[in-house]
Amino acid sequence: MSDNGGIKIITQNKKAGFDYSILESFEAGIVLRGTELKPLRSGQVQLKDSFVDFHNGEMYLVGVHINIYDPSSYNNHEPERRRKLLMNRHEIDKIGARVQEKGLALIPLKMYFKKGRVKVQIALAKGKKKYDKRESIKKRDVNRSLAQKLKKNR
Repeated sequence: MSDNGGIKIITQNKKAGFDYSILESFEAGIVLRGTELKPLRSGQVQLKDSFVDFHNGEMYLVGVHINIYDPSSYNNHEPERRRKLLMNRHEIDKIGARVQEKGLALIPLKMYFKKGRVKVQIALAKGKKKYDKRESIKKRDVNRSLAQKLKKNR
């Protein structure tokens, strides 16, 4: 976890930048159960292969794995249950229309604590094709080699 200006990052979706072209990002609250908070504080959560789904005009986070809290007994939560996201009605309708209209995906980028509350940064994204991914790899390699050369020449 890192701390930058009152925000403590819990986890990030590292594959999102590689698999998708990020167009726009939004911040949403999330509805959690009591036994989900302790695993979040210790970073026991995975955003890999998760997405945002629309159902009855509401947004839900699907596929996020939050580990079970062992000290809790029968009151534990399901690790990969659907979790409701909290946003203004206007924002939900706007995002939903864009996803339907252009065939874009809504994916979570990171989960973090902000003023004691858990927030999720979600992004409107377009899936990359295989050749786009190769291009990203080439750019990353070129930038890495340039940084090494600059560091060596100091």
